[in-house]
Amino acid sequence: MASLLRTVIIYSLVILCMRIMGKRQIGQLQPYEVVIALMISDLAAIPMEDESVPLLSGVIPIVTLLGLQLIISFLVLKNRHIRKFICGTPRILVLNGCIQEKNLRREMYNLDDLTEALRVAGYPNLSDVSLVILETGGSLSVVPKGSMSTITAEDMKIQKPDTVCWDIIKDGHLDINNLDLSGLSEKKLIKEIKTAGGGSFKDVFYCNVDNHGKIFIQLKKQNHNSP
Repeated sequence: MASLLRTVIIYSLVILCMRIMGKRQIGQLQPYEVVIALMISDLAAIPMEDESVPLLSGVIPIVTLLGLQLIISFLVLKNRHIRKFICGTPRILVLNGCIQEKNLRREMYNLDDLTEALRVAGYPNLSDVSLVILETGGSLSVVPKGSMSTITAEDMKIQKPDTVCWDIIKDGHLDINNLDLSGLSEKKLIKEIKTAGGGSFKDVFYCNVDNHGKIFIQLKKQNHNSP
Protein backbone atom coordinates (compact mmCIF):
# COMPACT_ATOMS: atom_id res chain seq x y z
CA MET A 1 0.00 0.00 0.00
CA ALA A 2 2.86 2.37 0.88
CA SER A 3 4.52 1.62 -2.47
CA LEU A 4 1.28 2.41 -4.31
CA LEU A 5 0.90 5.70 -2.48
CA ARG A 6 4.50 6.71 -3.20
CA THR A 7 4.01 5.89 -6.88
CA VAL A 8 0.85 7.98 -7.10
CA ILE A 9 2.53 10.94 -5.38
CA ILE A 10 5.65 10.83 -7.58
CA TYR A 11 3.61 10.30 -10.74
CA SER A 12 1.35 13.26 -9.91
CA LEU A 13 4.38 15.44 -9.16
CA VAL A 14 6.08 14.56 -12.44
CA ILE A 15 2.88 15.26 -14.41
CA LEU A 16 2.55 18.60 -12.63
CA CYS A 17 6.17 19.49 -13.40
CA MET A 18 5.80 18.62 -17.08
CA ARG A 19 2.58 20.63 -17.22
CA ILE A 20 4.27 23.68 -15.68
CA MET A 21 7.20 23.33 -18.09
CA GLY A 22 4.81 24.02 -20.96
CA LYS A 23 3.14 22.34 -23.90
CA ARG A 24 5.72 21.09 -26.37
CA GLN A 25 6.22 17.99 -28.41
CA ILE A 26 9.36 15.96 -27.66
CA GLY A 27 10.96 17.03 -30.95
CA GLN A 28 10.48 20.70 -30.06
CA LEU A 29 12.30 20.58 -26.71
CA GLN A 30 15.49 22.56 -26.37
CA PRO A 31 18.62 20.65 -25.22
CA TYR A 32 18.42 21.96 -21.64
CA GLU A 33 14.75 20.92 -21.46
CA VAL A 34 15.58 17.41 -22.63
CA VAL A 35 18.29 17.11 -19.95
CA ILE A 36 15.94 18.28 -17.21
CA ALA A 37 13.17 15.93 -18.37
CA LEU A 38 15.57 12.97 -18.33
CA MET A 39 16.90 13.87 -14.89
CA ILE A 40 13.38 14.22 -13.50
CA SER A 41 12.43 10.79 -14.84
CA ASP A 42 15.53 9.20 -13.24
CA LEU A 43 14.93 10.93 -9.91
CA ALA A 44 11.27 9.87 -9.93
CA ALA A 45 12.22 6.21 -10.39
CA ILE A 46 14.48 6.05 -7.30
CA PRO A 47 11.88 6.48 -4.50
CA MET A 48 9.39 4.31 -6.41
CA GLU A 49 11.81 1.40 -6.74
CA ASP A 50 13.38 1.59 -3.28
CA GLU A 51 11.06 2.15 -0.29
CA SER A 52 14.07 2.67 1.95
CA VAL A 53 14.70 5.96 0.18
CA PRO A 54 12.73 8.80 1.80
CA LEU A 55 10.05 10.24 -0.45
CA LEU A 56 11.47 13.73 0.03
CA SER A 57 14.78 12.54 -1.43
CA GLY A 58 12.97 12.30 -4.74
CA VAL A 59 10.55 15.18 -4.35
CA ILE A 60 13.08 17.89 -3.40
CA PRO A 61 15.46 17.33 -6.36
CA ILE A 62 12.51 17.19 -8.77
CA VAL A 63 11.10 20.47 -7.49
CA THR A 64 14.61 21.98 -7.60
CA LEU A 65 15.01 20.97 -11.25
CA LEU A 66 11.60 22.44 -12.03
CA GLY A 67 12.66 25.73 -10.47
CA LEU A 68 15.92 25.65 -12.41
CA GLN A 69 14.05 25.02 -15.65
CA LEU A 70 11.71 27.96 -15.01
CA ILE A 71 14.65 30.28 -14.26
CA ILE A 72 16.50 29.24 -17.41
CA SER A 73 13.33 29.59 -19.49
CA PHE A 74 12.81 33.11 -18.15
CA LEU A 75 16.42 34.10 -18.90
CA VAL A 76 16.18 32.56 -22.38
CA LEU A 77 12.98 34.52 -23.00
CA LYS A 78 14.40 37.86 -21.84
CA ASN A 79 18.02 37.77 -23.02
CA ARG A 80 18.94 36.94 -26.61
CA HIS A 81 22.62 36.32 -25.75
CA ILE A 82 21.70 33.73 -23.11
CA ARG A 83 19.19 32.24 -25.55
CA LYS A 84 21.86 31.94 -28.22
CA PHE A 85 24.35 30.38 -25.77
CA ILE A 86 21.94 27.83 -24.29
CA CYS A 87 19.70 27.02 -27.25
CA GLY A 88 22.04 27.80 -30.13
CA THR A 89 20.84 29.33 -33.41
CA PRO A 90 19.11 27.88 -36.48
CA ARG A 91 21.60 26.78 -39.12
CA ILE A 92 21.05 26.81 -42.89
CA LEU A 93 21.93 23.40 -44.35
CA VAL A 94 20.63 23.96 -47.89
CA LEU A 95 20.39 27.34 -49.62
CA ASN A 96 18.92 27.72 -53.11
CA GLY A 97 19.29 23.97 -53.62
CA CYS A 98 23.00 23.99 -52.66
CA ILE A 99 24.21 22.06 -49.61
CA GLN A 100 26.15 24.21 -47.15
CA GLU A 101 29.07 21.91 -46.33
CA LYS A 102 30.56 24.22 -43.68
CA ASN A 103 27.31 24.32 -41.72
CA LEU A 104 26.91 20.55 -41.95
CA ARG A 105 30.33 20.11 -40.36
CA ARG A 106 29.57 22.67 -37.65
CA GLU A 107 26.42 20.82 -36.63
CA MET A 108 28.01 17.36 -37.11
CA TYR A 109 25.13 16.61 -39.46
CA ASN A 110 26.12 14.15 -42.19
CA LEU A 111 24.68 13.78 -45.67
CA ASP A 112 22.94 10.52 -44.80
CA ASP A 113 21.00 12.26 -42.01
CA LEU A 114 20.14 15.15 -44.31
CA THR A 115 18.90 13.03 -47.22
CA GLU A 116 16.95 10.77 -44.86
CA ALA A 117 15.25 13.76 -43.24
CA LEU A 118 14.36 15.16 -46.67
CA ARG A 119 12.88 11.84 -47.77
CA VAL A 120 10.78 11.70 -44.60
CA ALA A 121 9.61 15.26 -45.35
CA GLY A 122 8.56 14.12 -48.84
CA TYR A 123 11.46 15.51 -50.88
CA PRO A 124 13.63 12.62 -52.08
CA ASN A 125 15.27 14.85 -54.68
CA LEU A 126 17.48 17.62 -53.33
CA SER A 127 16.90 19.65 -56.49
CA ASP A 128 13.27 20.10 -55.37
CA VAL A 129 14.35 21.97 -52.25
CA SER A 130 15.06 25.70 -52.01
CA LEU A 131 15.91 26.06 -48.32
CA VAL A 132 16.56 23.69 -45.40
CA ILE A 133 17.12 25.01 -41.88
CA LEU A 134 18.21 22.96 -38.87
CA GLU A 135 16.20 24.43 -36.00
CA THR A 136 17.48 24.76 -32.45
CA GLY A 137 15.29 21.86 -31.33
CA GLY A 138 16.89 19.54 -33.89
CA SER A 139 14.02 19.49 -36.37
CA LEU A 140 14.38 20.43 -40.04
CA SER A 141 12.37 23.15 -41.71
CA VAL A 142 12.12 22.51 -45.45
CA VAL A 143 11.06 25.13 -47.99
CA PRO A 144 10.42 23.53 -51.39
CA LYS A 145 10.92 25.23 -54.71
CA GLY A 146 7.82 26.91 -56.09
CA SER A 147 7.20 24.15 -58.61
CA MET A 148 7.08 21.56 -55.79
CA SER A 149 4.73 23.47 -53.47
CA THR A 150 1.32 22.05 -52.67
CA ILE A 151 -1.13 23.06 -55.39
CA THR A 152 -4.50 24.49 -54.46
CA ALA A 153 -7.47 25.36 -56.63
CA GLU A 154 -6.21 28.94 -56.75
CA ASP A 155 -2.86 27.74 -58.06
CA MET A 156 -4.23 25.73 -60.95
CA LYS A 157 -2.42 26.58 -64.16
CA ILE A 158 -0.27 29.07 -62.28
CA GLN A 159 3.50 28.62 -61.93
CA LYS A 160 4.41 29.59 -58.38
CA PRO A 161 7.74 31.35 -57.91
CA ASP A 162 10.18 30.28 -55.19
CA THR A 163 9.43 31.93 -51.86
CA VAL A 164 12.00 32.18 -49.09
CA CYS A 165 11.42 34.25 -45.93
CA TRP A 166 14.18 35.69 -43.78
CA ASP A 167 13.70 36.64 -40.13
CA ILE A 168 15.10 40.17 -39.96
CA ILE A 169 14.10 41.41 -36.50
CA LYS A 170 13.10 39.47 -33.40
CA ASP A 171 12.09 41.31 -30.24
CA GLY A 172 13.90 44.47 -31.29
CA HIS A 173 17.15 42.79 -32.36
CA LEU A 174 18.34 43.03 -35.95
CA ASP A 175 19.84 39.93 -37.59
CA ILE A 176 22.54 41.37 -39.84
CA ASN A 177 23.26 38.05 -41.57
CA ASN A 178 19.64 37.53 -42.60
CA LEU A 179 19.37 41.17 -43.64
CA ASP A 180 22.32 40.67 -46.00
CA LEU A 181 20.86 37.42 -47.36
CA SER A 182 17.51 39.11 -48.01
CA GLY A 183 19.12 41.88 -50.06
CA LEU A 184 17.18 44.50 -48.07
CA SER A 185 19.06 47.65 -47.06
CA GLU A 186 18.93 49.06 -43.53
CA LYS A 187 17.78 52.38 -44.97
CA LYS A 188 14.75 50.83 -46.63
CA LEU A 189 14.01 48.73 -43.55
CA ILE A 190 14.00 51.81 -41.32
CA LYS A 191 11.69 53.53 -43.78
CA GLU A 192 9.24 50.60 -43.67
CA ILE A 193 9.37 50.57 -39.85
CA LYS A 194 8.53 54.26 -39.72
CA THR A 195 5.70 53.72 -42.19
CA ALA A 196 4.34 51.00 -39.87
CA GLY A 197 4.41 53.46 -36.96
CA GLY A 198 7.72 52.62 -35.33
CA GLY A 199 10.91 54.61 -34.97
CA SER A 200 13.73 52.07 -34.85
CA PHE A 201 14.57 48.36 -34.73
CA LYS A 202 13.85 48.31 -31.00
CA ASP A 203 10.20 49.17 -31.66
CA VAL A 204 9.70 46.02 -33.75
CA PHE A 205 8.60 42.75 -32.18
CA TYR A 206 8.96 40.69 -35.36
CA CYS A 207 9.87 41.42 -38.97
CA ASN A 208 10.56 39.19 -41.96
CA VAL A 209 11.01 39.67 -45.68
CA ASP A 210 10.68 37.24 -48.56
CA ASN A 211 12.72 37.03 -51.74
CA HIS A 212 10.03 39.01 -53.59
CA GLY A 213 10.58 42.02 -51.33
CA LYS A 214 7.37 41.60 -49.33
CA ILE A 215 7.98 42.85 -45.79
CA PHE A 216 6.00 41.88 -42.68
CA ILE A 217 6.36 44.10 -39.61
CA GLN A 218 4.70 43.71 -36.22
CA LEU A 219 5.48 46.40 -33.67
CA LYS A 220 5.78 45.81 -29.96
CA LYS A 221 2.48 46.27 -28.13
CA GLN A 222 3.55 49.40 -26.30
CA ASN A 223 4.41 50.99 -29.65
CA HIS A 224 1.40 49.69 -31.56
CA ASN A 225 -1.36 52.20 -31.98
CA SER A 226 -3.95 49.75 -33.30
CA PRO A 227 -6.30 47.98 -30.80
